[in-house]
Amino acid sequence: MDTRRQLIAYYTIVRKEILRFVVLWTQTLLPSVITMSLYYVIFGKFIGSQISNINGFTYIQFIVPGLVMMAVLTNAYSNVVSSFYGSKFQRNLEELLVSPTPGWVIIAGFVTGGVLRGLSVGVLVLATSLFFTNLVVYSYGIIILSVVLTSVLFSLAGLLNGIYAKSFDAMFIVPTFVLTPLTYLGGVFYSINLLPPFWQTISMGNPILYMVNLFRYGFLGVSDVSIGLSFSVIIGLLLVLLIIVNELFKRGIGLKN
Repeated sequence: MDTRRQLIAYYTIVRKEILRFVVLWTQTLLPSVITMSLYYVIFGKFIGSQISNINGFTYIQFIVPGLVMMAVLTNAYSNVVSSFYGSKFQRNLEELLVSPTPGWVIIAGFVTGGVLRGLSVGVLVLATSLFFTNLVVYSYGIIILSVVLTSVLFSLAGLLNGIYAKSFDAMFIVPTFVLTPLTYLGGVFYSINLLPPFWQTISMGNPILYMVNLFRYGFLGVSDVSIGLSFSVIIGLLLVLLIIVNELFKRGIGLKN
């Protein structure tokens, strides 16, 4: 398959993924906006008004980047895992696999769809935050780079989950028992500097901590962990997942339902 046909195949997959979450926007985009608005009201206004400033910023200013990142990574993940498993279940994926389309093009198409949904939700949630607080921006470059890398990482994670999922119930095991706890314990609502030394050390093993803090650094210019280490963790995990997913596609593991 030449480059032109590869681009057409990639565009077709991406267009399908975009239409999928745009047409169903009341199920894919709106829920996150409503949920995060409730977080802004309850934690930002009601509880946040009783909490002293953190690193020189109000509590709601501190949690906004974390809440946006939480919405981005969960939507990037859920979009890919549901779409990919749906393609397996409906046997649409088999049509792609028997076509001359290279595996990396299929991977890129699904991942791009997840990234676009994650970024779309992130923009909406960030825009909603303007009704509750004033945004502070320290570095646009770090904001963009961190959110894109995280979206790609969790899109690949969703694809890996979709590959191994053998039922609709299996799609929700990782988000429920792994992703959600790690997200809530990833420094979204607090600075790990407030924790006892033992729990600070435990928190350092949570990869989401680095993503949240890197994104927060882009807004506020403060972080609980090294920025260089945060980039290293994200890029390292991204490359590992990319290698694994690509290898699974080459071997055809988990690609048929």
